[in-house]
Amino acid sequence: MCGGVGSRFWPFSRTERPKQFLDFFGTGRSLLQLTYDRMLPITDPDHIILVTNAAYYDLIREQLPDVKEENILLEPARRNTSPCICWSAHHIYALDPEATIVTLPSDHLILKEEAFRSTLCEGLDFAEQEDCLLTIGLKPTSPHTGYGYIQLGRTVEGWPGIMKVKSFTEKPNREMAELFLRTGEFFWNSGMFIWRADAILKAFATLAPETAALFDAGRDLYGTPEERPFIDSVFPNAPAISIDYAIMEKAPNVFVKTADLGWSDLGSWQALYDCSPKTAEGNVTQGCKVLAPGCRDSLFAVGGDKIIVASGLEGYIVADNGNALMIYPMAEEQKIRAIVNDVTTRFGEEYV
Repeated sequence: MCGGVGSRFWPFSRTERPKQFLDFFGTGRSLLQLTYDRMLPITDPDHIILVTNAAYYDLIREQLPDVKEENILLEPARRNTSPCICWSAHHIYALDPEATIVTLPSDHLILKEEAFRSTLCEGLDFAEQEDCLLTIGLKPTSPHTGYGYIQLGRTVEGWPGIMKVKSFTEKPNREMAELFLRTGEFFWNSGMFIWRADAILKAFATLAPETAALFDAGRDLYGTPEERPFIDSVFPNAPAISIDYAIMEKAPNVFVKTADLGWSDLGSWQALYDCSPKTAEGNVTQGCKVLAPGCRDSLFAVGGDKIIVASGLEGYIVADNGNALMIYPMAEEQKIRAIVNDVTTRFGEEYV
């Protein structure tokens, strides 16, 4: 899945080039390219399908030129992850009714790649045999309110590390997240899923019938030249809802494979700060020249050949890209998405 805007990373993540297409760590590979590379030891490249917004077709071709044309599914509108997953499941089912699918966001950081691959392989073995929806669960390190939380149930006999999910709570408030952390019974939902194509389509039919009905109408068109025109006509009418709210919170057959992957969803500037190397003063400099006497625990990310001079900042984000500069307290970064909306309203879409 590589069609999001990543507005919480504004002004680096912009509408025309969102965060999945950016090289945050100076590796020469974007987050999308790193995700693609990570899957190559597991599957044939011809079995990797990208679902993205139609506006990003040229970026996909630029960054992943080896991907077959027919493996790039272009969404005509942004409708969150549920329609994206329903469409891709139909597309894959048409190609192989017995397929098992790994569904991945394209913008995650995974430091323990061998653990990642072994986790997926074990999950695939399980999902191929069971009518289940399997998510990858990660031990929480903070009461984060931007993640879904999985309450662990019984361990599945013969499958160490795989448990029935007792409950699934998407993005709890702070008080509830702190309670989840104290109990030790809850793991973060990573947003990485494994399921058979028929299992997820059955879940849509039962739990999200409005979405299911839209995409079921093209059952005979998937994998044919008529698929794209059909999707262009129905996709904008799909309910804009995440897979977590549409399916995972309600499904009775959700399981979790727990893992330690050195994971971050890189969903915010704070997440980038947390996983980046820091100076003795606790500052992070993202590929830029910084002179920052008296600054502590701050993040500096500036595009181009600029020198940043700052003094006295503590816990701030300084991000400059193109025609926008943001200087903002990191503790209030949850407001950035609303700020982006305000910028659009007051100054125009060219600034976002």
